[in-house]
Amino acid sequence: MNSILSVAGLSKRFGGFLAVDHVTMQVNERGIHSLIGPNGAGKTTLFNCITGFHTPEFGQVRLRDEDITGWSVRKRVRAGIARTFQITSLFHPISARENVALAIRSKTGMNFDITRRASSLADVNANADMLLADVGIGHLAEEQVRHLSHGDQRALEVAVALALEPQILFLDEPTAGMGREDIGHICDVLERLGKRIAILLVEHDTDMVLRISDRVTVMAEGRIIADGSPDEISKSADVQAIYLGVDVDHASIAGAESPA
Repeated sequence: MNSILSVAGLSKRFGGFLAVDHVTMQVNERGIHSLIGPNGAGKTTLFNCITGFHTPEFGQVRLRDEDITGWSVRKRVRAGIARTFQITSLFHPISARENVALAIRSKTGMNFDITRRASSLADVNANADMLLADVGIGHLAEEQVRHLSHGDQRALEVAVALALEPQILFLDEPTAGMGREDIGHICDVLERLGKRIAILLVEHDTDMVLRISDRVTVMAEGRIIADGSPDEISKSADVQAIYLGVDVDHASIAGAESPA
């Protein structure tokens, strides 16, 4: 399968602290690629460098054949990069449908066009309803965001990101604070989406990662220490040492409590 995203020698320093240390990786054009590691490993900083929120000191980011290293966040979004954050960033006083509709209108340039016909707005709302149904919350379209459960708000964030028509979707800890039922729901959503687009996922729940991922990359102290299939990662002695804190040869990280 062809890669949609390539990162080569990416480094980011904050003062004397090297948060990302010459990271090189590739993400395929479809499927779920998870990025795991203990707190302070550099996962979110790497996300921020790829999506344009941080400027790396060294290295290159390519989207398909295009060097996007120096691009603005806005230009990357237009090119097909969308992301969610650890903390929800929704408009709480308005409905789920209106949140998605705002993103659709932003993508199409309609937010500042007061000449649009009512039929165009109806099309936007219909599209928003389809995206909400796609993430399993179509029945909540008219609910104000502040009345949604935490899990439903996370699903809504994914719908908002999908409204930007991404080629690759970056999800930063989408299950943070969720109960098991909500985690199961979001896993189902991600597995469906991964058949259509690329997903790069930062997640602490190793059980979930090993269950739904097509590929897993493990970071520690700003560097990549392992990269492979879920089965290869679960059997890696280096990964086991990080997650279990001991040298082991046969134990699996599946079911191990990952650092918070």
